[in-house]
Amino acid sequence: MSSLPVSLYLDPQIRDWVLFPITLVMILVGILRHYVVVLLQSAPKVQTRAAIREQRALARSQILRATAAHSPIPPVYYTSISQHLAAAYTAGTYLKDGPPKGDAPSAPPNPITDPAAMDGMMAGMKTQMVMMVPQMVIMGWINFFFQGFVLIKLPFPLTLGFKSMLQRGIETPDMDVRWVSSLSWYFLNFFGLNGLYRILLGSDNSADSSRDMTASPFAAPGGAAGVAGPQDFNKLFKAEKDNLEFSEGLHNWVGQDVENRVLRKYGKLAPAY
Repeated sequence: MSSLPVSLYLDPQIRDWVLFPITLVMILVGILRHYVVVLLQSAPKVQTRAAIREQRALARSQILRATAAHSPIPPVYYTSISQHLAAAYTAGTYLKDGPPKGDAPSAPPNPITDPAAMDGMMAGMKTQMVMMVPQMVIMGWINFFFQGFVLIKLPFPLTLGFKSMLQRGIETPDMDVRWVSSLSWYFLNFFGLNGLYRILLGSDNSADSSRDMTASPFAAPGGAAGVAGPQDFNKLFKAEKDNLEFSEGLHNWVGQDVENRVLRKYGKLAPAY
């Protein structure tokens, strides 16, 4: 005896009192979570002039190397700037704490004893709590009040591989895979509302639910790792010194023989063979 497909007719009250409330609550919770995270973020600490100088010195060398293949700086000046930076890196001129004392390598700073690192870890943990607790409450609310509800039927066909994803909490193997349960509707909104949040709150918002799956509780809200600790600029400067020496051999001045190229372009000089 063959089983015929059974048509389901949903009560309109399920749409009005289950489908719409779940969607609306998730949208409002995401917006509220964004503003709570914004309020919890502390103001960035003012860096000292020596720390900014240390960072800019490294960036200056990186920009110089990045333009070595098509550099607007003549070879004499390029070599002079490169050698000046290399000598300053070797002597530790740009280090905010001054040149290292003695030949013994300095021990890396302990992030546990660094107040800035501890503040970053605490801010990251508070942000994670704001992101995770509302989702746990919403999931418990849906499981308690709307468990086993069928909310909506998708208007396009799907394979049976989507059945476990779209019909969580409903053990009916004969139901069409296009029907969506209340718990599955929660997960669809969990990942599907990110586009709406980007429209309402901007691309850099804290309501993006996909970040909850990958974010570390020890990461600062601004994206900096809270346990990585400060960078060792002494080692970075030594590595940058070697990179500068290597890039000197790759230097190519864009102004080389420019007068002949201009005259040749406008027909004032015979082409070179």
